[in-house]
Amino acid sequence: MKQFAVIRKPVISIWDRPEEIKENRDRKIISSIADEGIYGMGLRISGEEEMGFYPVMTAYQYPGYVRKEDVELTSLSSLMKWEEGGLMVTNGEFVDLMSIPKIQGVRIMSVPRGALIKVIEFESMEPGWALVELFDGQRGFMRNQYLRPKEYSQSGLWTGELPQKEIVDEREFRKAVVENAMQYLGTQYRWGGRTSLGIDCSGLASESYLLSGIIIFRDAKIQPGFPVREIPKEEMLPGDLMYFPGHIAMYIGDGRYIHSTGKIGNSGVVINSLNTDAADYRDDLTRSWYASGSIF
Repeated sequence: MKQFAVIRKPVISIWDRPEEIKENRDRKIISSIADEGIYGMGLRISGEEEMGFYPVMTAYQYPGYVRKEDVELTSLSSLMKWEEGGLMVTNGEFVDLMSIPKIQGVRIMSVPRGALIKVIEFESMEPGWALVELFDGQRGFMRNQYLRPKEYSQSGLWTGELPQKEIVDEREFRKAVVENAMQYLGTQYRWGGRTSLGIDCSGLASESYLLSGIIIFRDAKIQPGFPVREIPKEEMLPGDLMYFPGHIAMYIGDGRYIHSTGKIGNSGVVINSLNTDAADYRDDLTRSWYASGSIF
């Protein structure tokens, strides 16, 4: 059996068990979704197929199960070739892949922010359009304004380690990771989500760091083995993380933080304040805020 796979659909669910639903403590049926995978991302197959699901591990060391039809099984050599073959990251809310470098072309696929696409020519025969290639070899064109460099490595899939980008300028990194989070402002809250179609609190934090080359833990806690360490709350700087029971936010400076929340009336990716006099102050979060974390 091939030990690796590449996600073949724009967005797929990653479940916490080989089934899509489960019972909660109140014996109500809820979703088993734990995470989402985005087109072009690699996975390590960690066991045998179970009822149409493959057990997998992501490049950011998060386990789960995926539907077998959502991925394309591949060899390590093919995955490494894909990883090292000129991948870029889509950087628009939803980006179209077209048959020709014109808006009137046939739409081959549309992918959310964070998809991995092989770029053959960043500036193709038509200015503003990149010639790109999918994992299956199909080629098309994408507006190059919606492509950004891929700053993280997926090599952990075969090394078992957490590859991290070297940060040369702390101030610039902090600015970039906050800008990454701000791109999702207004996105709906989605349990287990990590895309511009819907995102949860830890999806927002982890994806914002991933886009800047740093792999942090996918869930809302400080996890040993990952780079975030606890710091005094008063030492927080923009880009640092705030931890609440079952929730995580990113501090953006001036007493404000960005997060994805399911709160009725204030749902989605929003900005709130620690200032008790501010209209967007959240007393419930301020009272339950138990830790701050930083990679610095």
